[in-house]
Amino acid sequence: MRTGSLVNFSGHQYLRQRLVLSIISGKHVRIEKIRSEDKNPGLRDYEVSLLRLLEKVTNGTVIEISVTGTAVLLKPGVVFGGPVTHDCPLSRSIGYFLEPLIMIAPFSKKPFQLTLRGITTDDSDLSADLIRTVTLPHLQLFGISDGLELRIKKRGAPPEGGGEVQFICPVVKEVKTLNFVEPGRIKRIRGIAHSVRVNPQFSNRMIEASRSVLNRFIPDIYLYSDVYKGDESGKSPGYALSLLAESTTSAIHCSEAVSKPGETPEDIALLATRALLSEIRHGGCVDRKHQSLVLLMMVLGSEDIGRCRMGEPSVRTIQFLRDIKIFFGTVFNIAPADQSDPSNVELLYSCLGTGYVNVNRTLA
Repeated sequence: MRTGSLVNFSGHQYLRQRLVLSIISGKHVRIEKIRSEDKNPGLRDYEVSLLRLLEKVTNGTVIEISVTGTAVLLKPGVVFGGPVTHDCPLSRSIGYFLEPLIMIAPFSKKPFQLTLRGITTDDSDLSADLIRTVTLPHLQLFGISDGLELRIKKRGAPPEGGGEVQFICPVVKEVKTLNFVEPGRIKRIRGIAHSVRVNPQFSNRMIEASRSVLNRFIPDIYLYSDVYKGDESGKSPGYALSLLAESTTSAIHCSEAVSKPGETPEDIALLATRALLSEIRHGGCVDRKHQSLVLLMMVLGSEDIGRCRMGEPSVRTIQFLRDIKIFFGTVFNIAPADQSDPSNVELLYSCLGTGYVNVNRTLA
């Protein structure tokens, strides 16, 4: 619901993407009825922490939270960037906070130098490994590449965390128009098996179990064992496997699985491997975890038609497309990618870019 430059929403779902769209478009946003029917109503600690972090990386942003915490009003300021350090609560991993900031970072006044501390890998958000190896290459499709990096200084497994990552992002004036319609064929699979405060052999066991499935499909597989020791391994024991498959046209599909109590490294490896094969079967040039990022950058591209081939949109992506329409007025044209083959579920997403220019960069 939109009135003037104030946009109204209700409910706690999709909070992150609405805050991001508000900051980029400059429109005020009010979100009401946040868990109003819940036994424990209002914003959770990680959502308040995200609001505080957005306040740190911007200048002049006003955030008003109601007494009960069930309503929040955001009046966005200028994305400032620069060196920022933030301690994330242990209820969510660093990926929860990094995902929205990656969307905002290229449009800041000064290059981002963001240090986040907390849990680096959990099973509900993207891990630091996948953000480094998959999310950042998606930004490079839009010409955001010089000096773009994510360093994992320390690992932190749940529940105690203790991890630390550093995100460095350059500033751009505008993003390129995307034309990515050839998914290509999978040519190589890469992966990182990491273990902290457990037997280092766990990494090798995960790699062997994953290879037992993947070797049937493709010869070019390199799974890297990453063992952190001492202070760099955080405060809790844990292990995880992150996999990514790259195609001949540089389309990337990814998956991961994280250790759970009572499960062997082999179980985790098979979970991640099957998830990767399922993601590849889903098709397209962009995997489901990164649809929102790519669609947002397409909207912000130069005033030209941007096109991208993807699989069916996830529930989150469908809502994101609706929110984009509210904030930017941009509507996507979605058509079957291959009309001659009825069994092909891939879709072609196209839209006219808004020609968004980073005005923050030119401000004195």
